[in-house]
Amino acid sequence: MTTTRTTCPYCGVGCGILATPQPDGTVAIAGDPEHPANHGRLCSKGMALGETLSLDDRLLTPEIGGLPVDWEAALARVAQGFSEAIRDHGPDAVAFYVSGQLLTEDYYVANKLMKGFIGSANIDTNSRLCMASSVAGHRRAFGSDTVPGTYEDLEQADLVVLVGSNLAWCHPVLFQRLLAAREARGTRIVVVDPRRTATAEAADLHLALAPDSDVALFAGLLKALADRGLADTAFRRAHTSGAAAAISLATPCDEAFVAARTGLVAADVRRFFELFAGHERVVTVYSQGVNQSAQGTDKVNAILNCHLVTGRIGRPGMGPFSVTGQPNAMGGREVGGLANMLAAHMAIDDPAARERVQRFWRAPTIASRPGLKAVDLFEAVLSGQIKALWIMGTNPAVSMPDAARVRAALAACPFVVVSEAVRDTDTARHAHVLLPAATWGEKDGTVTNSERRISRQRAFLPLPGAARPDWAILAEVARRMGFHGFDYAGPAAVHAEHADLSGFENNGLRDFDISALARLDADAYDQLAPVQWPCPAGAARVQTRFFADGRFYTDDHRARLIPTAPAMPGRSGLRLNTGRLRDQWHTMTRTGKTPRLMAHHPEPVCVLHPDDAKTAGISDGSLLIVDSGQGRAILRAGLDPGQRRGSVFAPMHWSDRFAGASRINAVTRGVTDPVSGQPALKGADCTVRSYPARWHAFAVSAERPVSIDGYWAMAPVKGGYRIDYAGISKVKDWQTEAARLLGVPAQAEWISLHDAATGLMRLAAFSGDRCLAALFVAPRPPDLARGVIDAALTQDWPGTARYRLLAGRGGADRPDEGALVCACQSVGINRISAAIAAGHRTVAAVGAACGAGTGCGSCRGQIADIIRNTQENARRILSRSA
Repeated sequence: MTTTRTTCPYCGVGCGILATPQPDGTVAIAGDPEHPANHGRLCSKGMALGETLSLDDRLLTPEIGGLPVDWEAALARVAQGFSEAIRDHGPDAVAFYVSGQLLTEDYYVANKLMKGFIGSANIDTNSRLCMASSVAGHRRAFGSDTVPGTYEDLEQADLVVLVGSNLAWCHPVLFQRLLAAREARGTRIVVVDPRRTATAEAADLHLALAPDSDVALFAGLLKALADRGLADTAFRRAHTSGAAAAISLATPCDEAFVAARTGLVAADVRRFFELFAGHERVVTVYSQGVNQSAQGTDKVNAILNCHLVTGRIGRPGMGPFSVTGQPNAMGGREVGGLANMLAAHMAIDDPAARERVQRFWRAPTIASRPGLKAVDLFEAVLSGQIKALWIMGTNPAVSMPDAARVRAALAACPFVVVSEAVRDTDTARHAHVLLPAATWGEKDGTVTNSERRISRQRAFLPLPGAARPDWAILAEVARRMGFHGFDYAGPAAVHAEHADLSGFENNGLRDFDISALARLDADAYDQLAPVQWPCPAGAARVQTRFFADGRFYTDDHRARLIPTAPAMPGRSGLRLNTGRLRDQWHTMTRTGKTPRLMAHHPEPVCVLHPDDAKTAGISDGSLLIVDSGQGRAILRAGLDPGQRRGSVFAPMHWSDRFAGASRINAVTRGVTDPVSGQPALKGADCTVRSYPARWHAFAVSAERPVSIDGYWAMAPVKGGYRIDYAGISKVKDWQTEAARLLGVPAQAEWISLHDAATGLMRLAAFSGDRCLAALFVAPRPPDLARGVIDAALTQDWPGTARYRLLAGRGGADRPDEGALVCACQSVGINRISAAIAAGHRTVAAVGAACGAGTGCGSCRGQIADIIRNTQENARRILSRSA
């Protein structure tokens, strides 16, 4: 049992992992205590990685037109398709759409092939959907896409401001590092977010501002800092420009203006300004709530302005910090994975940079202008401008805004190639050629996390079937298209070339320089320990933070303060905010395979304030339709007083593989930031209304259930699947329908209970003592101990015990955990409530009693809520008794 050091494939924290294949074919997963990003910690998703490695849904052979072929035929067809499109329509008639799931080596070869040999910049990435506004804001202010700080700054700061970042759920390990720092040194935390998230629950101050009013808040902060004489005059005069103009534009943004524009209480605005002013060591962490906006780049620069004007940048415990959503979003930026960038952080609109890269690559051509950004790229596919499209490691039919339009584009495209690990995705269904790609655990390469730390992803599993690494597939196609320079012996050779380019004619002129790694042979590459850039060749260890010396990468080496004007509010109806859940990842092709990760939120949900729900006639747990006029989705309603009024939240994870008519990006619009091209995925106006279901059903089944035209949402459980249904058509015979929906064989033994007065129907099918399926139908969502029913497929049900199953309740021998709270330890709310009832009244005490909250810790805020609510209910009862 050999243990392999590798890196987590989820968020941009870049946690180190120890993976140990076991004799029974499973893989034991643990955090790497020596990795500087996580020091052994893992989140719930990372802990469950060993449960996601099965091959049951894998694409294991190339396909053309849905039929299996060998690699020679598939590669020849891809090369032919792209070569013919270029010959007949020019290089801008083809495009790549790639992913932050790719390793840096994959990304590098894709970028080199498209920009340097095909000669077009039509290569963009799903990182456009999450980080493009950060890139644009950095480049406007710093002259380069540089993240100045390190994770240690979160632990050294006296104040951490989290803007549009649910760090507790989206970057849990960083959040635990922050909470540990607060425990050790009293760090103050401010959360700026319209939603009261798990992160906001832990904050000293939560600013639930109106959506897209961030610029007003930070322009007001800039004015307050200037008015209080806190501008670092020496730093500003020596190392910045534009401060006077930025401060002048912010002049109207006094506390009253900011309160009116943001919807905040003036006292909270003042307190925030005082906290920022009163602590020199301030780190401002921001993420998708800032970036995914039509004003995203201005939001970024409004934040950067406040750090630049005070000189709070590049020193321990201070600076702006953009945290990435994907494991290699940063690596993709390093190789020029965005359509408006060149490799090694060089600018595609710089003729000298283009000539330099072309000369280094010995390429026949070089892209002469920026290519199409993601939204425009798919519009070009739909209009017929793009004739051949290669999609790698991403699922734009679900993740792109206006997803129905993206599907129409894929259906209309003459030639679609998809490199994918999963056989059946919403995007793969549109492929003319499917190429089986290696995935996490099977391929070697590097990723770069949010603090610029390069870590190795190492293979610990053999390549299954005919799967190949993406870089190797790309290189094979390049050679078949007649291009030289793609004869790589392995990923070490690709990385060495990438590192060499970073230092080529650099001499300190560019921030990204890892030329010290350019001479690594295969063995040294294999042993590479996590390293933070910059690491130029021949230099002693350099400072890992940027800009403390005031030297930036603009022409005059001064940072730019960008004047940012608060956007005028203007909308109708409710505002749709999309985002992530704690235990899910992207479109669930990986996390959707593990029952414990799906148990936290097994259905797509729409969270709204109780007052908005009352206005719309929607009750908690009912089904609703969220509609933007462009598209709609059917979701389960969740009422939360912490949700800002006038705004609803829906997660972006569900696809047609897991639910029907629940893709939230069918509702979002393709409106983009004018500077970055990043879509405003949190900015759609919408309405909500009840879904007119005639009946609701809950079922478990040993076989994969069948979808229906109405609402359905499926999740794996041990031994099979659980599924919720709701329909508007009358069903005449529920046993016949249950057999059809749940794949029950004809010889199965059925039992049933039917209450005609209430419309309740309960059925279960057995083979011997084993339950094959159970179905519960009611006019409203059935009230059941669903955790007990979820476990029914792996238990014996002899004799009368079967009727206990139909009752839908647990017993002494089969207690109901209730809704899952802690995914790491599989602890439900009922066990937590029992611990509280037994006298355990703190989060630590509850954890000691039942294990909840002792893993990654991202559920501790929810546990605290349960404790608080239990105590408040007890006080209300005592008050009434008195």
